[in-house]
Parts: sequence; C-alpha cells; structure tokens
Amino acid sequence: MTSATREFLAPTTSRERRRLLPVVAVLIGLGGALVSFLGSWIPSYWGDEAASVMSAERPLATLWPELGRVDAVHGTYYLFLHLWIDLFGASELSVRLPSALAIGVAVAGVVVLAARLFSTRVAITAGIVMAVLPRTTVMGEEGRSYAIGTAIAVWLTVLMVHLVVTRSTRLLPWIVYGVGLALSIYVFLYLILLAGAHLIYLVVMRPQLGSTFRRMLGRWAGAVVLGIALSTPLLVFGLSQHNQISFLSHRHYMTFERLVVLQWFGNRPLALVGWLLVIVGIVLGLRRQTARGLAARGLAARGLAVRRQTVLIATWMLLPPLVLIAGNSLIAPMYSIRYLSFCTPAVAILVALAISAVPWTWARIAAVLAIVALAAPTWAAERGQYAKDGGSDLRQTAAVVAAHARPGDAIVFDETIRNSRKPRLALHLYPKDFTGLLDVGLITPYQRTAGLWDVVGPAPAADLVGVRTVWAVESSASLAPADIRHLQGLGYAVTHAFPVHRSTVYELTLETS
Repeated sequence: MTSATREFLAPTTSRERRRLLPVVAVLIGLGGALVSFLGSWIPSYWGDEAASVMSAERPLATLWPELGRVDAVHGTYYLFLHLWIDLFGASELSVRLPSALAIGVAVAGVVVLAARLFSTRVAITAGIVMAVLPRTTVMGEEGRSYAIGTAIAVWLTVLMVHLVVTRSTRLLPWIVYGVGLALSIYVFLYLILLAGAHLIYLVVMRPQLGSTFRRMLGRWAGAVVLGIALSTPLLVFGLSQHNQISFLSHRHYMTFERLVVLQWFGNRPLALVGWLLVIVGIVLGLRRQTARGLAARGLAARGLAVRRQTVLIATWMLLPPLVLIAGNSLIAPMYSIRYLSFCTPAVAILVALAISAVPWTWARIAAVLAIVALAAPTWAAERGQYAKDGGSDLRQTAAVVAAHARPGDAIVFDETIRNSRKPRLALHLYPKDFTGLLDVGLITPYQRTAGLWDVVGPAPAADLVGVRTVWAVESSASLAPADIRHLQGLGYAVTHAFPVHRSTVYELTLETS
C-alpha cells in the first residue's frame, strides 16, 4: 500500500484537522448553496412547483382536506412553505431559496461524513463533487422537498456513523435517531429506505463492535420502530394515495437514459466519467482495509475497515434504486428520477474515493476541475428561461397577458392537457399579471375544493355579456383549440396571436354585425 493510498484511507484524526473540519465543512457548504442558488430565479415555475405554491398559499383549514385526499407525502413541506411564503413571499427566488440552503447543509454534512469515514482529502473532494453534480443543482433550485430530504439523509447518516463508531448503547441518542428517521419520512416517504443501508452498515461492522453488537442492533431496531410509529399517519395516508403516482406507468420513466445518465449526472460525458469513478471508488474501498495504513501512521486505535465503510456508502447509493426498480417492475409504478435524489451524497463520496486515491496533487485537482467542467453545461441549461418540465413558460405567458390585456377583459385557459401543464396555473402563480380580468371558465376555486386544482368548464355565454375582448391561453401543440372554437361560436374572432414557448396567447374580439 502506497503512502498516498494510506493517507486517503486514513480517517481524519489529528486535532488540528478536527478543529478545522467544521470551518471547512461550512465554507464548502456555503459554496454548494451558492452554486445551487445562482440563477435559480430565472426559470419559470412548473407544474410540481405550482402544486407546492398553491398548496402553501391556501388557508390551513382547506389544506387538511387536500392532504387527506392527495399529496399527503408532501404535507410537511407544504406546511413549511406556508410559513415561509407568509414571511418572504411567493417569488421563484423566495420559494427556491430553502432548497439552495438545504443543499448547503447537505454538502457540509457530506464533508463531515466523508472525513469521519475516510479522510480530509476525501471529504473536501466529496463536498466539491456533491456541490456540482447536476442532480444536486437541480433539486437545489426547485420548490420541492427533495433538497431538504437529502440534507436530513446526510446528517442522519452522520449520526448513525457516530453511534456505531462510538459503540453507543445509550438510549437518548438512539431516540434522536428514531425521531430523525420519522422526520425524514415526513419530508419524503422514500427516505425510509435509508434505514436499510444503515442496517447493512451495522451488520458489516459486527467484527469491530464485538459484544456490543447485539445491544446496538436492538437499539437500532427500537429506533426504527419508533420512527415508523411516529410516521404512521403519513404512511397510512401515503399508501392510501398510491394511485396518485399511477401516471408513472404510462410516462415510461424507467429507461436506461434516466437510470444511468440523468439520475445523477445530467449528461452523457459526465455520466461516463462519473460511473467509471464510482466503480473505481467501490473497488478501491472494498479491496483496501485501513489496518496496515493506520498502523503505519500510529492511528491503529481508531482503525475501522474501509471495506465496511465503503459498504455503507455503496449500499446508500445502490439499495434504494434497486428497491424502486424491483417494485416498479413487480408491484406498481414507483420510480422517478427525483425520488432518488437523497442518494446523491453517496455518489459524490464514491467519486471522491476514486479521485483521492490518485497520488499526484495536480492530477486530483485536474480530475475535480474536469467534473466541474462536465457539469457546467447542465448547470447552465437548468437555469434557462424554459428549463423546467421540458419548457414551462408560465411566467412568460403571464407577462404577455399583462402587457396586452385590459381590466374588464375576460380570459380562458386550455383545459385539454394534463393538470401539471395547464396554463391556468399561471393565474395562481403570477396573480398580479391577471388583475382585473374575468375568469369566466372558473366554477370552483381550488381553495374551496379538497384537491389541487380549480374546477372549470366552458365559458358560459351569460358571463360574456358586455365583454368585447377575451384572451385564450392555449397549448401551442393544439391546432384547433376547443376554447377558440367555443368562443367563435359565441361571435368572437381571433384578432391577434402571441406565441410564447409552448403556449400561445390569443386575443379574440367580439364581431360587430
């Protein structure tokens, strides 16, 4: 074993490095938050973020019925966002900021975790890689719960490693673990799978734990039971609403491209390099043990097998995807790229293991810079005007309406496409742009329903009496929008069309006889 390999495998133990570690973790975490935050306000909202904002903005008295019917698994995030929006507003910058901050917390946690398991070198490299991976920078600029869930996953794993390394059988820390597990489940249901990786880690650490293993296993089991018990309401509601993700069955999300490229790496060149480094990191970790290297450095007293540490990280990365792939194939649709976002820290650490094994400083720096360069085009693309959901243009559509419509005009929206892409969402996300317009198709506002969306219908002729101009916001894919035909039957004619991106805004004026 070379001295460079020993150094990369040796856990962070010197007092000086341990004192500096919190500072390093915070600095890299701040950098990670900044990378995700920059440009996050540029893309328009899209359908899933509309669900977040609209749910958060509705009165709490009407949020509970909604969660009883749909989106219970996102209820904790909606409650948080309700308070956040009350304080800071509902702009893209404001709503996406918590996700960027959560990425900072997650990146800092990755540094702490990798230092505890491996070395300062691995920790710093892992933190930088985590900050720039496309899966990180996507969830860090999105008004959903995935970044927060990832941060919780990292720090829950830090706690688990601490409990194992210190051979703790004290009750209180394991209660904290159980409560943390419950919190993670409330933030995102699939985080329950992380407990499986922790169990495997505990089992493979049995030789180091000796006589304390059985007692620690009992503590872990009790903590998991506590976590599941505390999260039972969510589990019950979540399972009862499983049809909510039935759409996954006909959107064919589980493809090779999504699983291998888009899941963590965002583009093919980075995926090729990333998977190569992940494989090298796993092989290095499973082939090497710290005993000889630590003994050579006088650190044998803290020696933990790198092989077993690597099992934890590799299991964290691979177990949840395998469970979802198996479930998707054998039980029901349950895979989506974003559902596995909480595995991204493990990917970053495995990549860092491979890079950190390189004995030349210049080569390690070059490898990290190469990853940054390969990730940069995806980072930039994520921050385009129409980056979300294949071209969401809700904000731009609202701006066109605001620029041309006048108070007293009426407006209708395309209702023929799926809810998450309906242009009507712009009305709730950018309400100032629709001030003074008559929403003639509205039957029941979503705030007065137990669902996510408005109840609407064709514009009644009676509601258009005295209205000379009607604006129709339609999907550009529709060659003969039903709204246009309906309004033409009521005597209106198209006078202008304003293409946006995937939407078109039509101005219709009442024809005079």
